[in-house]
Amino acid sequence: MTQDQEYPVLWPVPTRWADNDHYGHVNNVTYYAYFDTAVNAWLIHATGTDIRDLPAIGIVAETSCKFLDSLSFPDQLKVGIRIARLGNSSIKYELAIFRDSGDSLHLAATGTFVHVYVDNETRKPIPIPEVIRAAAEPLVVGAATEV
Repeated sequence: MTQDQEYPVLWPVPTRWADNDHYGHVNNVTYYAYFDTAVNAWLIHATGTDIRDLPAIGIVAETSCKFLDSLSFPDQLKVGIRIARLGNSSIKYELAIFRDSGDSLHLAATGTFVHVYVDNETRKPIPIPEVIRAAAEPLVVGAATEV
């Protein structure tokens, strides 16, 4: 099994001209934007709903990134998505950014991304909406689902 096969979702994210910094490669903070874009675009696609209209919103409570190789515009990317922990009010995603050369994927970064679901009004943690949970469950690796 190759590393990209360890992720049940490979979400396409293109680099943009503005992603490159003065040194000619994608700036480190942009990797976090790729994570955020891939997770939320996948959630909208997988749930078939506008997640902004749900009674709970996922706020980012924690992120991390390990940089393995540089990227540069006009690289085409795929962000691998899997779930390490599906809790009552939070989801911990494990992510990987791959450069897509058309015939192969090259690992450029790995990271984590934690969504905590909170009430739209009070911003207090509440259970993950069922439509989100149903989409997330197939991506859980191992036995990390909690009720």
